[in-house]
Formats: sequence, structure tokens, C-alpha cells
Amino acid sequence: MEKKKVMIPQLKEFKQQGQKLRMVTAYDYSAAVVVNNTPIEMILVGDSLGMVVLGYDSTVSVTMEDMLHHVKPVVRGARNTMVVADMPFGSYQAGRKEAVRNAVRFMKEAGADCVKLEGGLTVLNTVKAIVDAGIPVMGHIGLTPQTVSQLGGFKVQGKDVETAKRLIYEAQQLEQAGASSLVIECVPAVVAKLITEQISIPTIGIGAGADCDGQVLVWHDLLGMFDRFVPKFVKQYANVNILITEALIGYAEEVEKGLFPADKHCFGIQDSVLKTLY
Repeated sequence: MEKKKVMIPQLKEFKQQGQKLRMVTAYDYSAAVVVNNTPIEMILVGDSLGMVVLGYDSTVSVTMEDMLHHVKPVVRGARNTMVVADMPFGSYQAGRKEAVRNAVRFMKEAGADCVKLEGGLTVLNTVKAIVDAGIPVMGHIGLTPQTVSQLGGFKVQGKDVETAKRLIYEAQQLEQAGASSLVIECVPAVVAKLITEQISIPTIGIGAGADCDGQVLVWHDLLGMFDRFVPKFVKQYANVNILITEALIGYAEEVEKGLFPADKHCFGIQDSVLKTLY
């Protein structure tokens, strides 16, 4: 039975029914097709592609053109899965008009179902402007990688009373601004639970405990394809890196020994044609 695509209005229904949302990142057509053939409801084309696909040191260098280039094939490969496009650093900081223009590009040029942007109180007006333009928005609070230098590095957020209360307030305000869902990253599980209980839109955790309304992981992390570092909150469900390495070594050895290609991998020709070539 073909999977039915989850639409924005259904996100609250998931929360109300206590049904968990599943989201994973994907950055190309092939990965999107694989995800589309699973029960996973949402794909995030994350600006994490800057590090795991483009080789940047952080997500800050990712451009709109980078993102559009990757969102388009994911949309083509995931016809029955909601696709969320990450708005990269610089695409929404220059003002509401510019933010709306870039959000429209994700919807119109790339075919995304929703856009995501990082930040709390500082982006409320931007979120409202994008929503008012008819574009669904996923918020993102806690550890916000685009502004990690301001946060003092990749650190857990909301560990003291002041910052925990601020996160709860930011979540409430983002809902008021029109966000349809909210990513909570690297926040103590109990704080994420409080946030989840105090807003009506679904929360999607990454390093934020099991009480969020859903979870998201980076494709390369959960498949064991990226080994520069493995965050504490990541569970590797496979180690594809080892399989790929073994396959490449096997290929290299067989080519060297003349074992590949074998006869079954080659094309033949009729003897009568062959004789005319000598």
C-alpha cells in the first residue's frame, strides 16, 4: 500500500493523538526515494549538507543556491513524504522582505512543503511574515548551529533556570507567530518535555529526549556514514561506512587481478561480425 503524504494540518492531529512524527535528513534523489519507501513522515533537507555533503567546516557557508540545488531532487524523489527546506544563514537575517522572497523560492522553485529557520524571539516577526505569505514554517530553538559562535560552541542549551524559561517562552511565542512545528535541539529532556506540554504544535527533538512529539536525525549520522564526530544524541542504526569501504576495496582488488569484469559482465558479438574485423 502506497504511503499517504502527511500534510501541514495533520501535524497537530499527530500531537493530539499521541502519534510520534519521524523525520530524517536527505540531500539527494536516491536518498529521498529510499525514505519515501519507509513509514517516515518527513524529510528535512538540512543545511547540515554543508558539512556532510559539501565539506564545509560549519553550516554558515551554505547558500540559497546550495539549498535549492539539493531540495529539488529530494522533492522529486519523495512524492509521498513531507519535505522541509532549511533556510540557510543569511537568507532571512537581512529583513522580512528578503526572508519571504527566499521562502517563496523554496516553495515555487524547489517544491518544498515547508521551510525551517533557526531562532527564538529574534525571528518572530520573520516567522509571522513568512506564514502570512502562505508558507508553513517549522521553528528551531535550543542549539542553533547557524549562530553557534554566539552560543559559545556546540553546547547543551537551557541548563539553568533563566535559559530554560526563555526556551519555553520562545516556543510559545513561535507558536503565536504561526509556526506549525518546532525543532528542539540539544536541550535537557525535562525542559523539552515542559515545552512540548505547553504548546499545541508538535515538537521534534534532536538531543532533546523522548518526550518530544517526534524525532529527527541526520542521514549520515544514523547510517554511520560520517565519522568526523558522533554527537551524544546520535544512535547509529547501521555502519554503512564500513560496508562501502569493504565494497570499494573488493572492487579495487578484483580490477587489479583481472577478475572484474568477468564474462557475465561483458557484451558479446556474432562470430560472423567478428570475422570481418580481422
